[in-house]
Amino acid sequence: MSRPFIATPCIALCALFSVSSASAIDYPAATPEPQKTGWPLTEAELTFILTPEHARRPGAEKKMHTPELWPVVPSAGSWGGTSWLDMHTRLVANTQANQGPIDCLLVGDSITMQWGAAWKKHFGHYKAVNIGIGGDKTQNVLWRLDHGGVDGLTPKVIVLMIGNNNMFFSRETGTEPVARGIQSCAENLLEKFPAAELILAKILPAHAPGNPFYEDIKSTNAALDSLNLAQNPRIHMLDLWSDVTNPDGSLKPGIFTTDNIHLTQEGGYELYASKLKPVIEALLGQSK
Repeated sequence: MSRPFIATPCIALCALFSVSSASAIDYPAATPEPQKTGWPLTEAELTFILTPEHARRPGAEKKMHTPELWPVVPSAGSWGGTSWLDMHTRLVANTQANQGPIDCLLVGDSITMQWGAAWKKHFGHYKAVNIGIGGDKTQNVLWRLDHGGVDGLTPKVIVLMIGNNNMFFSRETGTEPVARGIQSCAENLLEKFPAAELILAKILPAHAPGNPFYEDIKSTNAALDSLNLAQNPRIHMLDLWSDVTNPDGSLKPGIFTTDNIHLTQEGGYELYASKLKPVIEALLGQSK
């Protein structure tokens, strides 16, 4: 997934403020992370998360290989140096500038981050906050939700799409843990925002049938189905698979960029918007 360049260092900025608290759901493993929730970050937390992400994986402190826990335990992302943290800091600042009621909160990776003209065209009349970060996995979203990413917002509708980048590690973690990581993201958001409705978009296909990435996405979505999350009346599933693939499973032309992962603005996001719009309008009780 694409990784935007952010040059502004956040370490000094983080140290200027006192630490706030934030609630977090229970996770299946505890890591030695010194600050489990809250923003800004303590010096101890900064030191911890600026080590490589693989060194912070659950079990690493005991020299145990527990990949099935990676997608379900919060972990700050890492692009090397402070770049990922700089991006999160910018998004926290935007969240702080939009405190209180908003119509839509967008949560995810670069597919969420790259909403552009199609969002403005179809949803520009709504007050929205987008906290997508390119390259994020479920565990990175969990960390951001617990460390200032959404504090002070009161969204009416949340749109969550996450899991694509977990496929880079799914041969180690398995796909069911990724589905549970998506579930944890949904549960975290529903707990933080008890009055909000959540649109949970299943992972979009990537590459081609037979490609391990493609097949693991398909398997993860099937595992997500088995969790029956739509039994919760506040969760609204959105499945675009058949809309973006041909009968043989191959990707439809014009929907994806040349990397066969991201969406084109004219084709992919327009299609996404056309499927998302009636759901958002129904939940918000208004139309354009």
